Parts: sequence; C-alpha cells; structure tokens
Amino acid sequence: MPVPVPQQRAEAAAEASHGADLTLLVIEDDPAGTFTVPELPAAAGTKVRIRTARNLTEAGRLLTDDVDCILLDLALPTGSEARASGAGDAAGPDGLATLQHVLRIAPGHAVLALTAQDDTALAAEAVRVGAQDYLFRDELDGRLLSRAIRYAVERKRADAAQLRLTESALRAQENARLERGLLPTPLLEGSDLRFAARYRPGRSRALLGGDFYDTVRTPDGTVHAMIGDVCGHGPDEAALGVELRIAWRALTLAGLCGDELLSTLQQVLEHERESEEIFATLCTVDIAPDGRRAGLCLAGHPAPLIARQGRAAHLLPYEDGGPALGLLPRARWPRRQVDLGGAWSLMMYTDGLIEGRVGPVGTQRLGQDGMVAMINRQLAEGLAGEDLLEAAVAQVRELNGGELTDDVAVLLLDRDQNAVRRRTPDGERGRNVLRPRAANPARAQRPPL
Repeated sequence: MPVPVPQQRAEAAAEASHGADLTLLVIEDDPAGTFTVPELPAAAGTKVRIRTARNLTEAGRLLTDDVDCILLDLALPTGSEARASGAGDAAGPDGLATLQHVLRIAPGHAVLALTAQDDTALAAEAVRVGAQDYLFRDELDGRLLSRAIRYAVERKRADAAQLRLTESALRAQENARLERGLLPTPLLEGSDLRFAARYRPGRSRALLGGDFYDTVRTPDGTVHAMIGDVCGHGPDEAALGVELRIAWRALTLAGLCGDELLSTLQQVLEHERESEEIFATLCTVDIAPDGRRAGLCLAGHPAPLIARQGRAAHLLPYEDGGPALGLLPRARWPRRQVDLGGAWSLMMYTDGLIEGRVGPVGTQRLGQDGMVAMINRQLAEGLAGEDLLEAAVAQVRELNGGELTDDVAVLLLDRDQNAVRRRTPDGERGRNVLRPRAANPARAQRPPL
C-alpha cells in the first residue's frame, strides 16, 4: 500500500530538536518508493535522513547501527522470513507478526507503527507489543512525523536507561545479599562473654572491605577471636579477606592455634593473592574457658585495648609481635600469655580506626594514644557495648572531618561481674548463655567498655 508523502511545513522546523542528525528506516510495500520526509533547513536543527525497505529481508540489510528509528507499515504482508522466525506464531493480525519480527531483529531501535485511521485497536495493540508510538496514514504530515520520530527516539532512550538502572539496582541488591552473607556470624553459644562489633567499609556503596573479623567457641570452652586487614580497599582485597576469615575459622575449629595457625594462613594468602605485594595484618586472641587468661598473637597488627574494672583502658603488650602475613616466607609469630582478670573488656580493631586525621588542619593522625584517650573519655561517660563502638566510630569520623577512606572494623568482647559470680567454687561454670542487652539499661550500671 502506497504511503502518502508528507508536505513541507514551516512548523516542522520549530519542532526539530538540536543535535545530531537522525536516520529513519521506512519499511513499506510501495514499489515506487516515493515516501520522503521534508528536508529541514540546517539552521533549524536536526535533519532526518530516510532509508526505504520494501520487505523485511531488505530491512535487515539496511538496519545498521546508525539507524535511530523505524517506521513500519503494519499493512506490509507477513513474509516467509517473519514466519520462519516465529513472529507469525502469535495470534493476531499479520501486521503484529511483522512488528514482532522487527522488534526481534532491532531490539535497540525506536519503532513507529503506521496503520489506517479506522484501525485504532491494532494501533494500540502495536504499542502494547513494543512500538514506541503509532501514526495514522490519513493524518500523516511532515510536522507530525518529525515530532513522532523525536518522541520515539527519546522514549526508547529513556526506556533503555530505565532498563539499565533497573538491572544495576538488581545487581546491587544481589551483591548486597552476597556481601551480607559473607559477614561473620559469631559462634559463642554456651559462653558467658558478650560480643559486639562495628564494620564500615571504605569503598563507596560497599558492604564488605578488606578488613575481616570472626569469633568462635571451640568444644573445650575456649573462645577464639581474630581481626585482620588485607592491604588495599577493592573487591579483590575484600574477597581475600573473606577467604582468610573462613580459613581461620576452619583451622581454629580443627584445633590449630598460635604460630601453627598463622603459618597455615600465610600459605593460604600466598596461594590466593594476585601479587606478591599483597599482605595482611592479623591479631588473634584465644581466651581460656575460665575467662581469666588469654593467648595473644600479633602479625603486624595493632595491639588490642583492654579495660578492667576500676582501671583505665590500655593497650596489651605488643613487643613480641611478628610480621604481617605474606611478607616473610618463614616467619614466626610467638603466642604471648596475658592475664585478663575477673571482669574485663577487650577491644580489637583495624588501623582504619586510628589513622583518621585530627586537628584543625587535618595533618595529624589520631593514633593509638589518641584512641586510648578517646575510649577512656567515653568510658567515663558510662558508654559500653554497642553504644561505645558506635560512639567511637562516630567520633573518629567527626575528628577526620568526614567519611573515612579506610575500612574500619571493631570487635568487643567483655566479661562482667555477673559472669564471675556464676562460676562455682571449683571453677566449673553453671548454666551460661549469651544474655541479651537490656532495652534501656542505666549507664551507671553498665560494665566497663
């Protein structure tokens, strides 16, 4: 069926949008090929170039990347190529079968459907199937077609952008679920120690960074805790941190401890890292079943902070520490015995907590001494547990003048006087479980740290 030639109108220039020229592929069955679009003056803005195809086979050859929009005559007979592709399988007029075929071979192109004025139902169905808009042959003119082409192109671009945004959001949700699943769940059933942690990755919009931590209780009643930091802040470092954490948990549950455990972890690091420049710092603590003694191993990591009732918080000894994992092939990590006492709180952290900037010009680092002083001030205010960790991270950010660029992980284990009283005179524990924190405990009644 011949397609009428739109007439040149002055109004078409006003409708033209400024920018690159557009290419329109017309698929119609007019043997004369007389369908044209009035040429817009260069000063008016965008021009529309026309290509004409008499059937779907010819359209496939002319459908190149520079085509912006397709004008499809729904009266075009359904060719054998459309039927062979399956377009004719769906119920409905042949015009819709042809449209479905065009949408299949040109998924990234805007499509306009051309139909008779008395076939409104077919026109609406064409849009439902996937066309950006429809036009009636009897009403077609230059101004209307010019507007329709630009509308269809912009709508297709908007639809594509929305699709990319939706896909990106779905990927982000999947990544978030994956990262949450990789964060540790402490295994402390049967212990009278209380646990709290705070984790803040340095990467924007990430849930997981190169810092890692874990806590487990082995069948003999020993509570093992560790915290570590893989150098770097990207997804590869985060993945390596997860591998080291899972390896540490498996080795700990298998009975390894101290130097033997760290030597094995170093082998894991050496096999899994991308380059020999990657290393990881680590701090491990194993707390005896009676809760009064612990073994401490440091592999290039800051020493934990301990607070005992009635005494100021201070750092545990760090002179006997070994190098970071991955630096020396035959390194050793001595295990140092530490007396914890009856009631105590132990805070393990990564260097992201102490390397934030402080001072009016932001050139000085908080450092371990600054962190100890900060924690002691917060203890004097009655903060403890999760409240203490939240306040510590918030104040470090405030002193830094904004978000920290490094990952931050902080882990807190504490044993209060009630846990000490629950022990029988012969040293055996009574019925001990992790106790939920009170909804609104009086700050003066909270244990230290």
